[in-house]
Parts: sequence; C-alpha cells; structure tokens
Amino acid sequence: MTLGAVGLAVAGLLLSACASDGSSAASGTPPAPRPADAGAARAPGTPAVPGPGTPGPGTPAAPPAVPTPDGETLLVADFGGKTVTFVDPARGGLGSVEVGTAPYGIALGSDGRAWVATAEGVAIVDTKQRVLLGRVPYTVDTGRPTYGEYRGGGMGIAISPDGSRVYVGVNIPGEDGVLQVVDTATRTVVGSVPTGRRPFDVVVARDGSEAYSVDHDAYTVTAVRADTLSARRMTVAPYGTKGGLGGWLKPHYAEMRADGRLVLPFEGERLAVLDPRTGDVAVERMTASTHQHGTALTPDGRLLVVGTGSDGTVHGPASLTVRDPAGGERVIRLQGAHEDVTSSRDGKTAYVTGGFTRDGSWDGITVVDLTSGDTRRLTVGARPLGVVVLP
Repeated sequence: MTLGAVGLAVAGLLLSACASDGSSAASGTPPAPRPADAGAARAPGTPAVPGPGTPGPGTPAAPPAVPTPDGETLLVADFGGKTVTFVDPARGGLGSVEVGTAPYGIALGSDGRAWVATAEGVAIVDTKQRVLLGRVPYTVDTGRPTYGEYRGGGMGIAISPDGSRVYVGVNIPGEDGVLQVVDTATRTVVGSVPTGRRPFDVVVARDGSEAYSVDHDAYTVTAVRADTLSARRMTVAPYGTKGGLGGWLKPHYAEMRADGRLVLPFEGERLAVLDPRTGDVAVERMTASTHQHGTALTPDGRLLVVGTGSDGTVHGPASLTVRDPAGGERVIRLQGAHEDVTSSRDGKTAYVTGGFTRDGSWDGITVVDLTSGDTRRLTVGARPLGVVVLP
C-alpha cells in the first residue's frame, strides 16, 4: 500500500499517537476534573446514565434491549482514576475499590483474586469481599505515578494456568520495558526480564511454559521461558518497522489460538500469525479497515478485535470484529473509540471498554450481542480499560 501526499500529511499528524518518545500531551497530565457524580457507583437497580450520543428524551426509537447473561459481574480498570469498578452489565456500577494510579490491565485467578497493573505496582483485589489485599511494588524505577498514554508502570498482565505466577509488562518511560514475574504466594517480584518498549499486552502459553510480552514500540514479541526466565525476541511487523506505514503501525494486543500460535491484528487489514516456536510470521487478511487495539477469544474460539476508528491510512469506523476460526469475519459498528474487550462466559456477549489509550476515550462500556449485532452503551467507571468477567 502507498500513501499519496494527503495521506502522508495525515500520517505525520497522527505519528505521535503511537510514537515511542512519549510526546503525547497527555503523557504526564492527570485526568481533568469530572462532575461529582460522573462514573460514581450506582446502587443496584438505578438506571445507567446515558453515554455520549445515547438517545435522550424525545428520541423516537429506543436503543435495542441487549440481553446479558444472568448474574454476570464485570471488573474494569479505571485508567482515568485510581480504582477498579464492579459492574452489573445490565444495570451499572456496583461499587469501586482503590488500587493505585491509572490501572491498566487485569489478570484474574481461579481463586477470585484480581491482579491489577497500576502505575504504582501490582494491586491485589479480593473480588469476593471486594477489598484491596495489598500492592506488589515494581523493582525498577518507573518514575512518578501519573496518568496518560505514556505513563510509567504496569501495562499488560497475565496469570499462569496454575495461578502461581503473575507476569506484568512494565513501561519505563524513555527506555526499554521489563517483564516482572510475581510469585502469587509470597507476593514478591522474583524475576525481571528485559523486553522492548511499552509492553502493551502479556499472554501466557496454555501449558504455562512461556510468557509473551507484546512490545509496542519495538515491533516485537518477547518470549520468556517460565523455568529459566531466558528470553528471545521475535519481530512482528507486517508493514515493516521504518519509514512509510511501518514507522507507526505497531503491535498492540495478542491472543493465543488453540494451535499454540499468537495472533496480532493490524489496521483491520492484516492478522499476523506468529509461531512462537520458530518466530515465523504468516499474514492473513482482515476486513474492518480500522486501527485495531484490544483482543479476546470466545469459548468457541472466535477472535474479538476492537477497532478504534479512522487512523490516517484506514478510514473505517470504530467497530468490533468477530472472526471465526476459519477466517470469516463479521464487523459490528461501535459508537466512538474503545480499547479492550472480553467475552461473556457463554460466548454470546462481548463487553468493550471505552478507555481508549489515546484521545477520544469515554467513561463506559459497550455491551454487544454477538448473535444479533445489537449494542448498548453503559456509562460506568473512569476511562475503563482492562476488563474481566468474574467467576
């Protein structure tokens, strides 16, 4: 693909959005003050406040009634605040727990403990009692805890299948990142492995043998052996790494398929399929033509991908791609930018968070019926980013 003069001008304007130099104006800026009731937890049964663009009084057509699984509760990381918020996707917020500045990703253990990557350390939340159990500090200097796209501290996070370890990608502003290994029994960091810059996401192999850091600004995936903590880096750059498109079309999030390969979406055009055993990358076609961030797998193996909207070289709207294992895709349009996604336990519903890491975020989630394609916006939290479904 080539860019004309207009496209190059747009690309130049947008370069800072995914740049590695931390030049975003929001990189060290606390979130702007919000109304006292904005994002506040609501008592069960209290109607959700309409989000931006939600039909208000006098609108002829009501939004679709998107069903949600009975009794399902979400936990979202409030990237624009210091809390995680419990959410009933049918009714709204159920209360929040303070965890630390700018929480990003969440990893959930089978014991109900949530491990939350914040700018101050990995917070541990008992999701049954809804209390903070403590915080594990990083063993590297991540700078003063702050907010924004380039803030230092934890980003991607994942837990081993046996629950014994948590792996968290830590951003060190202006330097390469690290993958810190937390022993969940002692709640201490027991290993620290260098990665590329800004480790957006972390994925653990299904057998627990390796952890993978998606290094946004390095165009790499760093594979770390669980037994020795030895590491190797694999380039994932379907557009190249320098000049033209490749200078800023970088990997963000990944999922591991049943065949052991990692899949990383790019721009709603290309799905990079990485074999971590060899480092080989194959590319499959995608159809949404939109800048892509968060990913998730449904229980039946469908890949969910968040499309954030037009971004210089692609001009499709914000969307959710639902990709079946054979490669067929359905693209469901969303209203406004989103960041991350997870699936309901029955695989019939997707929950997409509005805490986009760049400009254009909003305080809420979109509930998507994966059968009908209907969507419903729910105002909750403070720039919610990471999301999990509680057991």
